[in-house]
Amino acid sequence: MSRPRRRGRDIHGVLLLDKPQGLSSNDVLQKVKRLFQANKAGHTGALDPLATGMLPICLGEATKFSQYLLDSDKRYRVIARLGQRTDTSDADGAIISERPLTFSQVQLEQAIDSFRGPTQQVPSMYSALKYQGRKLYEYAREGIEVPREARPITVYELLFIRHEGDELELEIHCSKGTYIRTIIDDLGEKLGCGAHVIMLRRLQVATYPIEKMVTLEALREWAAEAEAAEIPVGEKLDALLMPMDSPAAEYPVVNLLPEVAALFKLGQAVRVANAPLNGLVRVTEGAEQKFIGMAEIIEDGRVAPRRLVVEFPVP
Repeated sequence: MSRPRRRGRDIHGVLLLDKPQGLSSNDVLQKVKRLFQANKAGHTGALDPLATGMLPICLGEATKFSQYLLDSDKRYRVIARLGQRTDTSDADGAIISERPLTFSQVQLEQAIDSFRGPTQQVPSMYSALKYQGRKLYEYAREGIEVPREARPITVYELLFIRHEGDELELEIHCSKGTYIRTIIDDLGEKLGCGAHVIMLRRLQVATYPIEKMVTLEALREWAAEAEAAEIPVGEKLDALLMPMDSPAAEYPVVNLLPEVAALFKLGQAVRVANAPLNGLVRVTEGAEQKFIGMAEIIEDGRVAPRRLVVEFPVP
């Protein structure tokens, strides 16, 4: 029995979406997938509905390598409202306490400084982390609080932008797994007044270029132009995509001769001259250095496949 024919396109790459406020990450993922007419899509590092900014959306085979972005650093701009604490640590939650602002400028600076460098953070109940198979926010919505272990995070840079009245604006460059809402909630408690996020914008993920971000509105306009001109949507949109291996751009590259690559693509570990001594590597093939997958250098020095690109026939 023949497999059912797919309706969409086998398009592969990463779109740097400038996520709009008010939509969930999955909402915008589905909209992008439809606009590109893609068979497969996934996002990395979800943003809350309140948040805006860089949301890498992986299409096609790029979804296999999205996990490497989860380990990447991120940069945010955040505005906090001081004097009010909410149950979600952001403006979408209910206010659970209100307290006056009694701290001094020195106390503010000291409190901010305490978050710089490596620290331990207890994740918010309103996060997508799982406990006994369920996401924490599912428990939170039922009024159930479950134990959470503190996790190591690093704030590489924390810039003070402004403090006006009950608003505090900061820019934060941080490691993977850092919850900005939790930093703001913890900061409010250190200041004795409470605080919550009223604006959050992700400025950057890994080393992806900020200027490559594109809005959902612009995508819709270009897709409409393609339809009006009766040209394939790919002629308007595909040039916006970053390479499918860009989520793993920080890993070293091993290039294989075509005859060695043929064995590698069959799942065999291969021996390569001048390969790194250990760790994960990106693997390319031939003079064109075509990306064919991720591999790990195993104990005997061979390059062992870990995730391979499926090569689709050209239509």
